[in-house]
Amino acid sequence: NNQYVFRVAVDATKLEVKKAVEQLFKVAVTDVQTLNVKGKVKRNRFGLSKKPSWKKAYVKLEQGQDIDFASAE
Repeated sequence: NNQYVFRVAVDATKLEVKKAVEQLFKVAVTDVQTLNVKGKVKRNRFGLSKKPSWKKAYVKLEQGQDIDFASAE
């Protein structure tokens, strides 16, 4: 579907993610969807601990474009 997933800052907006991907990879972004991932509670030998929450962004590119991670700066 010409879609890529990135881990982004928790306070990043869709517009900020779009501009960053376009500037960094020199591609045209058509759509950005974001998702807040809640941190899980894990059990360890000291009791319970909570993993941090984080945010991911699904970035859809225009038809015919792709991201070459090897040439990224």
